[in-house]
Amino acid sequence: MTPTLLELKDQLTHLTLAPELGGSIVNWSVRSTGQPLLRHSDAQALHTGLPGKLGCFPLVPWSNRIAEGGFDCPDGWLALTPNSLTDPLPIHGSAWQQAWQVVSRTDNEVVLQLDCSTPFTYRARQRLHLSEGRLSIELQVTHLDKNSAWHGLGLHPYLPRSANTRLQAAASQVWLCNAAKLPTRLDSIPSEWDFRHLKSLPDTLVDNGFCQWDGQCLIQQPDLGYELQCEASGSDYYLLYCPVGLGFFCIEPVSHPVNAHHLPGRPGLRLLEQGQSAELGLSLQYRPLP
Repeated sequence: MTPTLLELKDQLTHLTLAPELGGSIVNWSVRSTGQPLLRHSDAQALHTGLPGKLGCFPLVPWSNRIAEGGFDCPDGWLALTPNSLTDPLPIHGSAWQQAWQVVSRTDNEVVLQLDCSTPFTYRARQRLHLSEGRLSIELQVTHLDKNSAWHGLGLHPYLPRSANTRLQAAASQVWLCNAAKLPTRLDSIPSEWDFRHLKSLPDTLVDNGFCQWDGQCLIQQPDLGYELQCEASGSDYYLLYCPVGLGFFCIEPVSHPVNAHHLPGRPGLRLLEQGQSAELGLSLQYRPLP
């Protein structure tokens, strides 16, 4: 079944959304040329029904993988089961696998909401707004369960990648990972992953979390004729995923590192009581290159 799509427009760009598919962005493109600003999703991608084939999806109430079959909360162990055919561990929370509802919409803004009971009761909200080529996403989670629980947030955009795609996103350390893609230790950033200054993406696989990020990011696409100036809030970490030989990469603003539920001090996670909320934001400003 083809999902219902929503459209937002501003003077420069055009956004399509599929609320039923995890509150996902399908495409974001330049109106005058059709140039994709997120990885282009065609009809086949849309018909898979998988947010991971689309342009961007929200991560609630945690980002990435959790090991050991669950995690401890003040009221006891919260068991989790794997939720993806492509990963043996629970991944990316539960909001991306639920249908979101439209709360309000105008020509350039929509508010989506999800009331979810898995793995505990929470309400998620997304506000997506377009203005003069700037896409702003505000993501919020409110804990509704009577028992407190650990929460994290993130956004998972997929971005076009060409031979000359360049990235600037300063960080201080990186988590190194094992074969299960779980972090093993914090280390200094190797030179090929050091994006304090604008540079090309590495030719080898990167699938790692970067720490002590100021939320600023520049994505330059000289082959495609534009750049994105990005700014995240509520996010001291980003995950960088650069698969080899594919025409996309991901830089994901997240509130916590992978498997933070089992790291000392649970870095970046928030223990929320009933009625308490946490937020994360991301803006992406489109600018044509001369």
